Amino acid sequence: MPPASAEPRATATERAYAATKERILDGRYAGGELISEGDVAALVGLSRTPVREAFLRLEAEGLLRLYPKRGALVVPVSAAEVEDVIETRLLVERHAIERVGRAPSSLVARLEAEIAAQERFAAAGDARGFVESDRRFHRLLVEATGNAILLALHDSLRDRQARMGMTALSAADERGAEIVAEHRALAAAVAAGDPAAGELLAAHLERTLALLRARR
Repeated sequence: MPPASAEPRATATERAYAATKERILDGRYAGGELISEGDVAALVGLSRTPVREAFLRLEAEGLLRLYPKRGALVVPVSAAEVEDVIETRLLVERHAIERVGRAPSSLVARLEAEIAAQERFAAAGDARGFVESDRRFHRLLVEATGNAILLALHDSLRDRQARMGMTALSAADERGAEIVAEHRALAAAVAAGDPAAGELLAAHLERTLALLRARR
């Protein structure tokens, strides 16, 4: 048993992992940046051992690349990855919209709640909160299909979506307001069972893709 004052190693590793991953996803640790165990250990007030274990987990997830005695490189999002993620999202989400057809009022209410949340996050300057709400908005469409495998595929893109979303928001000051407007139009089309909903989705994702391409 560890001393009462000592943090269990598993908990310490989780704390180091969460702190490092959060900074990778929100861009405070930018792609291509080299970070060290010592820097993160000092940040979270831990020894290097749990940080090292956290780095190993993040390397397995493809977010870090470890270089012994040098540190860990934050793996940049590649141009190919950007294209692949947007293509996969379009296939999955467009299918979801077609499958759902005219959305039930319960789904429409949840979509509108996320749009309202995005407006609040935008007003507060909370980019991370905005990006998470954006992801939940799109996830609702996939969840509505009732296809657990399709939803798991969409969920597997979560970390990539977060990093790309933060990059897209930082690429254009007006992007947050555009996203809200695009989401509102998409929710209205889904609520009405409008066949144009799929095209609205495609245009929405294409705008994000264009911003990400411009940043490469």
